[in-house]
Amino acid sequence: MTVTVRDARREDLPNLIAWNAAMAWETEHKRLDPDVLTRGMASVFDEPRRGFYLVAEHDGAPAGCLMVTYEWSDWRCGDFWWIQSVYVAEAARRSGVFRALYADVARRARAAGAVGLRLYVETENERAQATYAGLGMERCHYFMYEQALERGR
Repeated sequence: MTVTVRDARREDLPNLIAWNAAMAWETEHKRLDPDVLTRGMASVFDEPRRGFYLVAEHDGAPAGCLMVTYEWSDWRCGDFWWIQSVYVAEAARRSGVFRALYADVARRARAAGAVGLRLYVETENERAQATYAGLGMERCHYFMYEQALERGR
């Protein structure tokens, strides 16, 4: 069984949208607005400064994805690459799909001169946390806070 990773293409949007909706439901029991999700994901293809998507194929069939976005660090004078929107199709889980995606991101980040990789994970998702630790990632000492803002205000 072979896992390959490639840049996502616009024709991957139906899978990317379905996988992101599934991930939101599986991890947070959140139903995403399909129109907002579609526009949001298409915007990454429209504006490369926002980031990029990767798709993993398992034996030639699309099996998972992730998105990378950038955060400038003035302290380190470089970009952190944030791994987001990670999803592996249920039938392909535990087959090396995420490991291949992660290795590809790490290779690209090093080549681009990034200062580090970051991601966030639900506090209850111990399986994912173990996967990330197994790849050499460490839990950082920051808490994450957010405030949703109403658009147009």
